[in-house]
Amino acid sequence: MNKKERSHLEKRLLKERSRVLKELGHYDESFSNTLQGADGALSAYSFHMADQGTDAMEREKQFLFASKEGRLLYHIDEALRRLYRSPAAFGICEECEEKISFERLDALPHARLCIKCKEREETGAAR
Repeated sequence: MNKKERSHLEKRLLKERSRVLKELGHYDESFSNTLQGADGALSAYSFHMADQGTDAMEREKQFLFASKEGRLLYHIDEALRRLYRSPAAFGICEECEEKISFERLDALPHARLCIKCKEREETGAAR
């Protein structure tokens, strides 16, 4: 991988990291706003049983989305660490040590595995 391609991937990772942090900030703000309802009550729970179920489901969905974004942020940070620690080794599959295609890295800049190894991982096939 040449310097121009690495620079492109670094910019992609930093841009995606910024987007994820902004999204996590939105969830943080949303979580703190749910503690005070529209009626000004400080309780996180409504008085009607049906509303309680809906509120709980919405809070759980928000936590799941925030958790997903948190995992993505972890993977992006790990990719940036790999890129900064050893730029020449960035884009090398961690399983087979073959070069990961630039097209794959362009689509998923935090990828650790080449397509073949990722397919093997997802299907649970032996090495």
